[in-house]
Amino acid sequence: MPQDLPPTGGYAPVQYKRNLPLRGFKPSYYLLGMGLICTYGMYKVGQGIREQHELAREKMWSRIHLIPVLQAEEDRDKVRRYLADQAREKELLGTNTSPYHGDRMVPPSFAFTPANVTK
Repeated sequence: MPQDLPPTGGYAPVQYKRNLPLRGFKPSYYLLGMGLICTYGMYKVGQGIREQHELAREKMWSRIHLIPVLQAEEDRDKVRRYLADQAREKELLGTNTSPYHGDRMVPPSFAFTPANVTK
């Protein structure tokens, strides 16, 4: 029995690749686009953090500048309470008796707290 041989010039090439049109962009374009979006997002996050720090600094400085006003208000309140206490003592006892050895103003070492604390 004779052996089968290929035809002269060989067989026709077999098409094993798919000849489909490309759909969409190359993956590198998608990667580049996502990188740009993430970079822009991180830039905006950085700007937001910087803005928060600036607002916190402004709030701190505003409080620092209000300290003398608040201290003066507290001092006036202490003096008013002291004078009212002296007047009450004079009304009850008829005279002002001082437990101190001098006439100097000694601020009270206790604080008045409100009975009902509301937030």
